[in-house]
Amino acid sequence: MNSYIIAILPDRIKAEAAYTALEKAGIPLERLAILGRGYKTADEFGFLDPDQQARKGFLRMAIWLIPFGFFAGYTFDLITQLNTFAWAGEPGNHIVGGILGSLGGAMGSFFVGGSSGLLFGSGDDLPYRNRLSSGKYLVAVQSLGQFKDEAINILQSFNPESLQNYNLGQ
Repeated sequence: MNSYIIAILPDRIKAEAAYTALEKAGIPLERLAILGRGYKTADEFGFLDPDQQARKGFLRMAIWLIPFGFFAGYTFDLITQLNTFAWAGEPGNHIVGGILGSLGGAMGSFFVGGSSGLLFGSGDDLPYRNRLSSGKYLVAVQSLGQFKDEAINILQSFNPESLQNYNLGQ
């Protein structure tokens, strides 16, 4: 897991000036990045996409909820002997019950797995993505023991909107 110091700057000029100051201080270029229009995107940097996290959560839950729903619906219809769909006959009623149970499992995985991915899967990634969408620039410095304090001092001199630690891949 990579740890970064991220400064949010209002425009490209300040971001480039901060980058240049960090470069002049001897911080290795492979440890520096500018994110924003004309530079790295949030995806290239590695910020998690909340929509993608929601899809992953949905699919993870669907793998076991849909078959479980089928089994539960089939078993419920078998035990209760409800003849809800007379046109389907006895085995057809159980199968229709299983299909309806699968649909319930799919709905559960969509609402629970999908929404938890949107709400909890992104951490600080979504606010950073929103700042980039609003035209701000981010200067990211991979935290190195010897350069960390120096990088923080340099970035603070540019009066960033925000300056905080970020762990990529949380």
